[in-house]
This record gives sequence, C-alpha cells and structure tokens, in this order.
Amino acid sequence: MHVLILGGTTEARRLAELLHGTPGVRATSSLAGRVAGPRLPPGEVRVGGFGGTEGLTAWLREHAVDALIDATHPFAGTISFHAARAAATAHVPLLALRRPGWVPVPGDRWHEAASLEEAARLLPGLGRRVFLTTGRTGLAAFAGLDGLWFLVRSVDAPEPPHPAAMEVLLDRGPFGLDGERELLRRHRIDVVVTKDSGGAATAPKLTAAREAGLPVVMVRRPPVPEGVPSVATPQEAAHWLAGRLPGRPAPGSTG
Repeated sequence: MHVLILGGTTEARRLAELLHGTPGVRATSSLAGRVAGPRLPPGEVRVGGFGGTEGLTAWLREHAVDALIDATHPFAGTISFHAARAAATAHVPLLALRRPGWVPVPGDRWHEAASLEEAARLLPGLGRRVFLTTGRTGLAAFAGLDGLWFLVRSVDAPEPPHPAAMEVLLDRGPFGLDGERELLRRHRIDVVVTKDSGGAATAPKLTAAREAGLPVVMVRRPPVPEGVPSVATPQEAAHWLAGRLPGRPAPGSTG
C-alpha cells in the first residue's frame, strides 16, 4: 500500500513514524516547503506544491497512491479542498487527520475573529502591547496599526509588509507554561493574538494569558471540505489504514 501523507504537522510526522517499517506499507510525506529546515519525518519525503488539484490528481495516479491522508495544518485551507477533489477524481480513499480545536474554559477572555483582518480591527480596543503568534505570513493585516507594539513569534523571519513597531522572536514549539508566563511578563504583553491551531505544543500561552487576565483574540479555522471522514489522532489514522491491509495488525500497535 502506497500512502501519501500531506503533512508538515506534528500529527503527520507521528503518523509517518507509526507507518515506518510496517510490512506492506510505503509512506510518502509531502511538505509544502514554507519553513526553512523543517523536521523531516522518516520514510520518503517530497517538498513543494503539486500545482493545484490537477497536479495532485496526476501525482496520485503516476505514483500509484492507494490512500491519501490530509494531515495539513488547520489553516492550510486550500490544500484540503485540492485533496478532496483530487482523491475523488483519482478514486483514492481520503482521510483527514485534524487535531481538535481549542475550547475556552472559565477565566478565558477570548474574542473570536473570522480572519486576521478582523483580528487587527479588534486590537486597538483591547491593548497596546501585542503578542502575535499567527506565524510569519499574514502580518500585512497588522501593518497599519501604528499605535501598537508587536512581539511576533515565528519559526522563520517574517518579510514586509509587517507592523512598524515589532520585535521578532524566532522559536519553534513546543513551549512550556513557565516560559510563556515569563515571556508575557518580560515584554509587558496586554493582549494575545493566535489562530485556533489546536494541539498541546502551543497551548500553554492560552493558560498563561488566562492566569494574567489578558484578552486573547482567537482567529477561527477556515472551512474544510464536506463529506471527508476525519480522525483526531495519528493512531486512529493508522488503524484506518490497517483496515485496508487484511490480516495485519494496526501500524504501531503492540498486538
């Protein structure tokens, strides 16, 4: 079985680890190539786009892909629709591996936004020193907020346009709670902006903000294709694939 994993996420890398070395399974992980020096999963890896739906459809056929796993970032958006259309056209089974979104708890002061642009419009009424954790792309939405100061955390350095008053913190998760508390204190942050990425790697910032009583602007996830079966964990995805290998245990299982 040739499995194509559309990845770049922790879950995608973990699934590749579960499948690596499994008899009868060949896994290829596809990375978009937007991050310099990504953490590569085991097994075969390809980097770069496919060229839209038609390109992905052709790749599925040319490389005899038997199953497609969409384990892209919740905000990758477009690729999920390409995957749904390509899988349907090439008659390849598709499964979405989507980490659950974050859920507010008592004490949270969340302000939901449908886009980065809406998040930018909310900020002037919430604070002046902003911890911006939406990644290096999309900073143009905040470029016109001259009265605010931004601490921008990303894996790679951002490029213009971006806010004029900005300090860049190059770092990669997971992040610990003590470190997030100290970061908010040291930079005198009074509002946090983040995307609803879900997962545990970057969740401590939400706890630190709640403890400090800070407002959080939470950008909601974009829509996903309808009708695509979905699981929440790499283990569930491995079991789904195992169901297509008659007589074999689930990849990564202990029997």
